Amino acid sequence: MKSEENVKLITSKEVARIVGIAERTVQTLAKEGYLTYQKSGQYNRYNLYEVVQEYMSYQAQKEDRTFASLEEKKLHEETRLKKAKADVAELELNELRGNLHSAEDVEMITTDMVLFVRSGLLSLPGRLAVDVAEAKDAAEASEIIKNEVCNLLEELANYEYDPEEYRRRVRDRKGWMDDKESDRDSYGSG
Repeated sequence: MKSEENVKLITSKEVARIVGIAERTVQTLAKEGYLTYQKSGQYNRYNLYEVVQEYMSYQAQKEDRTFASLEEKKLHEETRLKKAKADVAELELNELRGNLHSAEDVEMITTDMVLFVRSGLLSLPGRLAVDVAEAKDAAEASEIIKNEVCNLLEELANYEYDPEEYRRRVRDRKGWMDDKESDRDSYGSG
């Protein structure tokens, strides 16, 4: 046990100067129970030797909590990264299987369809010029044009989704080889 002559009581201002923190922080740590004090009138007094040891102990605990918190954060971020990589791999697999289409591939296929319709519409005057010129009246010319437009629309309506075409485009875009190409490369193209 410590003798009375080893006890030196100091103010919170002196504690703050010794350990290098604000006086208010000393008072908060005392209120939270990290630093012990004695009431001396309306002021708190701290045993110099004890308060320095208690503050050092508090700092060590704080570092341990920070370290644990950093480890937890690191683990959380690693888990988040692994999940993101797994999500990306699953999306790529679905894209390769033709279950998911990138906007780029959909745009390319849609552009192909638009170009098909455009070329069909632009070819109408050349295909219909003679027939319309030989028509007896405007009603017959109108019927000829209507039939050709309907034929063009029917061709468009018969457009079928081709999952293999999407898969091929994905492989081309990603630079992946399909099985036929890899067999050809393995055995030569001869």
